[in-house]
Amino acid sequence: MTVPAPPPQLLTPLDHALAWARAGEPVALATVTGTWGSSPRPAGSCMAMSAGGAVEGSVSGGCVETDVMTHAQDIMAGSPAQTLEYGVSSARAWEVGLACGGRLDVQVEAINSPACPTGTLPLALLEQACACMANRQAAALIRLPDGAQNALVVQTEQGCTVQFGTCPPEICNAANERMQHGRSGAEADATGRVWFVQPLVPAPRLLIVGAVHIAQSLARMASMVGLAPIVIDPRTALATVQRFPGLVPGQTLLADWPDEAMQTLGIDRMTAIATLTHDAKLDDPTLEEALRSPAFYIGALGSRKTQASRMERLRGLGFTEAELARIRGPIGLAIGAVGAEEIALSILADIIAVRRQAPLAQARGWQYP
Repeated sequence: MTVPAPPPQLLTPLDHALAWARAGEPVALATVTGTWGSSPRPAGSCMAMSAGGAVEGSVSGGCVETDVMTHAQDIMAGSPAQTLEYGVSSARAWEVGLACGGRLDVQVEAINSPACPTGTLPLALLEQACACMANRQAAALIRLPDGAQNALVVQTEQGCTVQFGTCPPEICNAANERMQHGRSGAEADATGRVWFVQPLVPAPRLLIVGAVHIAQSLARMASMVGLAPIVIDPRTALATVQRFPGLVPGQTLLADWPDEAMQTLGIDRMTAIATLTHDAKLDDPTLEEALRSPAFYIGALGSRKTQASRMERLRGLGFTEAELARIRGPIGLAIGAVGAEEIALSILADIIAVRRQAPLAQARGWQYP
């Protein structure tokens, strides 16, 4: 088996902030901490800025960035951290360009480093947060609006633990819940203080087993919604760059036996798995590995009859009914899909529903004949 090389690391605004701070520059972070109405960016969106004028990321898609950068320069020069309010209730909404009817709060704080000793976000905390993201370990960055207190919480098999700083137990527990769905937001502790919890979850992956026609559409669509597709199929005539443009052989396009590839890739809580081969020699070993992993989604293509036979074989291997219930099969939401593209859309919709814990995902069900 070929051991796949890890895909290139996608740098985030936090990674850029860390690099600039390590290079000796004053650095500020702007984070969306609250949104209402039609705000252009969700809570947790962030933008890194250096005193030299470098910028990575966005907090509004262009509406308020210039104003945020002006305040960030003052904060890097020694002004205290602050939360900026933009929206229809602000007299400055039209001035800064947020005229879409929404509202957002943006917390701006500097990184505490030798170049910026007045900063409120410790450089060591940023280093550990970036290390977690690089290692695909779910974590959450937690802080008070004025930057007076912050913490980094990491997810473990037993729940979560505070890796840096301090925070109340109820906030740690709230962070653990937010790491499950990846949505940032405010949480109040027992004393009424409001903390902002920003999950730093690994980039979600979609392992597609079977380089079939549906997989071609599914890989393209997955990339569009932020899932990183990896296609696995030992049949070299199918697993080609001509059929999967944009995927990299040995990294995101693997001509290997899928169960072996999955062992090497390492399946975590931010991994979805879809088997599409219709071949038990490939699908069954894949599902065995998937059921032993913490993958958040496991789906298998096939008719109800095929699915019933597959489940019976897996029962014979000792899997319990509770374990088998994790398999979404026949895969995809029942939207009456016809053709590869529509089937791929139904699969992707089901993955999104499960990831976001949408009622549609819980309501879906099927009965085996």
